[in-house]
Parts: sequence; structure tokens; C-alpha cells
Amino acid sequence: MPAASWAKVIPEILPDLEPELVEVVQEAWGLWSRGDQKPLQPPKSIWLVLGGRGAGKTRTGAEWVKGMALGHPPFADMRTERIALVGETQGQVRDVMIEGVSGLLAIHTRWERPTWQPSLRRLQWPNGAIAQVFSAEDPEGLRGPQFGAAWSDELAKWPNLQECWDMLQFGLRLGDHPRQVITTTPRPVPLVKRLLVEPHVVVSRAKTRDNRFHLAAEFVRTVTETYGGTRLGRQELDGEIVEESPDALWTRAMIEVARERRHPPLARIAVAVDPPASSSQRADRCGLVVAGADSDGIGHVLEDATLAGARPHEWAEKAVALYRRHEADALVVEVNQGGEMVESIIREVDAGVPVVSVRATRGKYLRAEPVAALYAQGRVRHAGTFPELEDEMCAFGPRGLEGGRSPDRLDALVWALTHLMLAPKGRPRVRGM
Repeated sequence: MPAASWAKVIPEILPDLEPELVEVVQEAWGLWSRGDQKPLQPPKSIWLVLGGRGAGKTRTGAEWVKGMALGHPPFADMRTERIALVGETQGQVRDVMIEGVSGLLAIHTRWERPTWQPSLRRLQWPNGAIAQVFSAEDPEGLRGPQFGAAWSDELAKWPNLQECWDMLQFGLRLGDHPRQVITTTPRPVPLVKRLLVEPHVVVSRAKTRDNRFHLAAEFVRTVTETYGGTRLGRQELDGEIVEESPDALWTRAMIEVARERRHPPLARIAVAVDPPASSSQRADRCGLVVAGADSDGIGHVLEDATLAGARPHEWAEKAVALYRRHEADALVVEVNQGGEMVESIIREVDAGVPVVSVRATRGKYLRAEPVAALYAQGRVRHAGTFPELEDEMCAFGPRGLEGGRSPDRLDALVWALTHLMLAPKGRPRVRGM
């Protein structure tokens, strides 16, 4: 029987043991945890725990916070008085990190258990240590408070990821050695990839099947048979960072070959706008991409300025500002979702901007194929790095993006390069692209 399962049968094998001692033994994390669930010594500033679904990430993070708050080795030599708990939403922090089956309230003995104060959004331990709750939906909520430790859960799913992460780092300023633990199913987002190579970060990895003794056997069998070996399975079960979709139109290698430090003089420049289709989280971004073409007919991607959660007048002002700053020749705008209203919003900001309206009559994949062919022919360059745009490019296949997300950045890129390199010349309006 695996070590982690012995804790459940302690009352059966040691029936004469006092109930309090049974509880102590069952909660002795050092006895039952796996090697990947124990912090390495000496501790580094950040412990990045990557794992598949059900791999025990939440328990690992909760035990780390418990050890920091109580000052229990090997987590800490003394208590950490102020701790931040940051999740995708406040509800996720409450339901998973605090009240979940492997959350903070469940893993303490009765006499060490903290008190959950929902109205104050904080936990308070009997020794005075406090953990405050924060949501990645509100990065500004992290501006001001200070901490000696932080637990960030499902970091790769955070909205406002970079902004929230930055605000958290500014708040970690208490004690001699502020530390963090990150528990997440990995995704190929720039921040996670950067953390993997940082010298002050130690990385642990776990697969779903590593924790199979705490999971329903039918669940393990079903997901393994259904998703084992697939791209989704590698990410969600094996905890791997999958850099690109096997059937994507672009590859990382293709984009790296196209990288340039400085672009030549450009004959034409266009700012492309892909307005948001709705206010939902899957389609709330306005794609804004700037590209140009030189005298040899080579395309150059200059900037990805995509906006999230912007109102119409806000993205219109941003688009016009890009047009002015890059001294562009045209503002290429998809009008499928808003028709003439989209044009009128831009003209309210600046009536002198030449707007080229484009209307999609074919699917996104069919529109993107000719542009991908330009990359394959070596006819497009990237003047710098555009991580979020390139992530979309390398994940975009015949079925679109994972989870039904809208490829707003990619759409804007396609419109810009189509206008500059593939559209019939001399026509002020592009139809049927």
C-alpha cells in the first residue's frame, strides 16, 4: 500500500491510539507526502509546482502555507505573519484553496486550524498569522498590502496575468526571505515559461496518475484512455507545457526564423483592428496589430497592441493613436460584428483617418492559410517578440483555439498582412476576404 494511503487506515491498524494522536499522525504531512510535494532545501524564492489535474497541487500549496504560518520545518523556522492567497477569482480561492477538500481548513488539526473570516476575506491562525485573499481579476487589490509569503494557485489561468503578478511581487517585502509557492496546471504562457528558467525558482512536477490512490479509479481509467498521449492529455494529465498544437498553421521554428532585430524602410504600414465580438471572457479582446511591407514585398510585423476589456471608444482611440505613431497608411477594420457603427466610432475619434473596411465571408482558418503560406515562403518577419500573438499562432488549428477562445490577435494579424500583401491593389475597400 502506498505511503499516502496508510494515513486513512491508522485508526484500524492502531485501534488503541488516542484520537488526538490519530489526528496528529494523519496530518503528519512529512510522512505521507510524495517527494515532489516537499520543498527542497535550502529554499529558493519561488517554488513552482506543475502538475496534472488531481495531482495533489492544492494539498501541496495548502501544506506550504500551513508550514509558513505555523513556522514548521522544513517550510519555515518561524511563523510568517502575513501571507497572500491569490487565485483566478475570489470564489476559486474560497472554494478550492480555503474550503476545498485539500484546502487550508481541511488539513489542520483542530487546535491549529485557522478561523475563516469571509467578510474580511482572510484566515487568522491562533498564533496571530494572517492570510489575505486576492483575485487575479483585480490586480489593484494587491497594491498596498505587504507580505512575507504568497500562494498563487492556477497561475496559468489568471486574467490580467502579468499585471497581477507584478503587483504581487511589489508586495512581497516582509521578513528576511519572502517566498512564494505557485501551484498550476501548466500552459505555454510567457510568464510560466520565463519562471522555468529563472535561477531563483525551483520546479516540481507531478502527473495525475502519481496521485491515483486518492482519485476515483474510474476517473483515472477514463481520462487516461481518452486523453492519454494527446496534446490536451500531456498538458492536463502529465503537467507538460506543450508549446504548440500539432496541427497549427504556424510553428515556433517558423516564427523564430522570421525574427529580426531591425526592419528596413517600409513602403506601406497598416493598423488592423479586430473588434470584440462580445463582452464574454472568451471574446472580450480587441485585436490590434501593426504591420508593414517593404519595397521588396516582405511583410514586417511591428506591434501587437491588443486590448482586453476595452470599451468601443477606448479601442478606437488606441487604434488611431497607433495609426499616428507608426505613420500608417490605413486603418484596416473588420466590420462583421458592428458594420457601419465600427467605422463611425473610429471617425468620431478622428474623421481624417483612412478606414479600410473588411468583411469576413470565409472561416478564420481559411482566411489564415494564405498568410501562413507567406511565413512558409519566408516573406514575413517579426520585428521583435510578440509572445501572446505567437502563442495564438502556434495554437491555431482547424478547430480554432483551445476552449473556444477567440483568436483576436491572430485575426488582426491576418487582416493586416492580407491588406498589405494579398489584397488586390488600388481598391479602397476589401470584401470577401
